[in-house]
Amino acid sequence: MTPRDDSDGNGSRWSDLDRPPLNTAALRRGLLREGGLWRRVDVVRSTGSTNSDLVARAVAGEAGEGAVLIAEEQTAARGRLDRRWTAPARSGLFFSVLLRPAEVPVARWGWLPLLTGVAVATGLSRTAGVDTALKWPNDVLVTVGGEERKAGGILAERAGEDGVVIGVGVNVTLREHELPVPRAGSLALAGAAGTDRDPLLRGVLRSLEEWYGRWRAAGGDPGPSGVQEAYAAGCATLGRTVRAELPGGRSLVGEAVALDGDGRLVLATADGVQEPVGAGDIVHLRPA
Repeated sequence: MTPRDDSDGNGSRWSDLDRPPLNTAALRRGLLREGGLWRRVDVVRSTGSTNSDLVARAVAGEAGEGAVLIAEEQTAARGRLDRRWTAPARSGLFFSVLLRPAEVPVARWGWLPLLTGVAVATGLSRTAGVDTALKWPNDVLVTVGGEERKAGGILAERAGEDGVVIGVGVNVTLREHELPVPRAGSLALAGAAGTDRDPLLRGVLRSLEEWYGRWRAAGGDPGPSGVQEAYAAGCATLGRTVRAELPGGRSLVGEAVALDGDGRLVLATADGVQEPVGAGDIVHLRPA
């Protein structure tokens, strides 16, 4: 991991005036409080993957619950199914958090990435003034020119026996010519009212603290905590005809009709069967 410093080796880090660095001191003032979830906030200039770094810290006993690791740039960022993801330095929110929900049964920990999706969508809507939606299980969508595009993703990884590291990546100021694939988007391309990353990051982390607190207080139950209802309300996948590309090369086509108590997507197939999908890739086949 490379510590944050005042230069990037190629001239001033202020060379892109639309992408100023994060203000670490201000983030700490805004997030660290007595009795709050967030206990430590670190910002590094560049690293391979904040998830990998924080998992290693957690396993080594060097990080506790509420640790937040933020990178201005990630050079080996990973998404679900081990997909690689890249973005220019300071063009988005790239961070990971360590959670240790000891009082929640491990069987319910699968809700953590979905809960994080709700928190990210809620936080961005409040602070960026842009409409967001969720694609099951872990994508954050925005609308660019009437087209649905992915602006963010979430990755959850176990960290030892009692921890989970949640990684979040959101494209904030990514320009059209910088998009890694045509289906990608950013808050700026979606017409966000604000793209200052400091308030965006504070808003997302405060929202995550709020939703995680509700879920933990309810023993991880997605019903009483409101997480299941909130995810369903913001999920662009429900009500759509989708193709689920499942492990082992099997695929399943059907209408996404519900989210069950385990966070699985329930598909109603043409032969009248309702089948829950717990893992796989989802392709939207028709507009909502």
